[in-house]
Amino acid sequence: MPGCFKKTLFALASLVSFVSFLLIVVSMGTPKWMTGKILCKTGADLVNATDPELVKFIGEIYYGLFRGGKIRQCGLGGRRSKFTIFPHMVKKLNTGLHVMIIMFLCVAIFFSLVSFGFCILNAIKVPYRAIKGPAGVCLWNFIAGGFIVLAVTSFMAAVKLHHHTERIANFRENVFQFVTLEERFEDCFWLCVASATAHAVNLLLITISGIHFPKIKTKTEEANVTAEDIMY
Repeated sequence: MPGCFKKTLFALASLVSFVSFLLIVVSMGTPKWMTGKILCKTGADLVNATDPELVKFIGEIYYGLFRGGKIRQCGLGGRRSKFTIFPHMVKKLNTGLHVMIIMFLCVAIFFSLVSFGFCILNAIKVPYRAIKGPAGVCLWNFIAGGFIVLAVTSFMAAVKLHHHTERIANFRENVFQFVTLEERFEDCFWLCVASATAHAVNLLLITISGIHFPKIKTKTEEANVTAEDIMY
């Protein structure tokens, strides 16, 4: 049976793994990974809008991995609309990269649950196989955290290098052209970053659990037996 100290650390690590799993699921299901401001360039050019008038042509956009919405401002008031990434819009984006982001997060979800199970196993008993022990827990956390980092990095590449926001804003826009003025990574994106950080914390906890702290031993005083003691 593991000691009380190790039980506490593995119980805490299992909680962290489960929290990481929840963070990924919540972030994937919410539509606000990115928000931004989009300018209706066609409308602004038609009326030669100056700085004070550009406000009438600046709309908003938000989106996640599966859905989003935008407010079109082309001089005649805002028009709200919602959209889904699949199945049609994904063809306008970098399809391979977008699908890879989702796959990376799905793999991270799986290994987060594997890490959760192995942490509970180590909190209950000492496994006889090394892969089921602390080494295995470190491996699963490293894989889960690595895939989350890949997903986050890929999403940033899609936004900055492949102009994700601009492509989404111009989807099925035959008359007006939109350009991106501002982009902000929102809370759902940072939840994934927090999830990767949670796995790094788990690696630290497992490392601490393997440290053997010296035991404090009390010295027993040796009894000095003299000849006088034997006589009495």
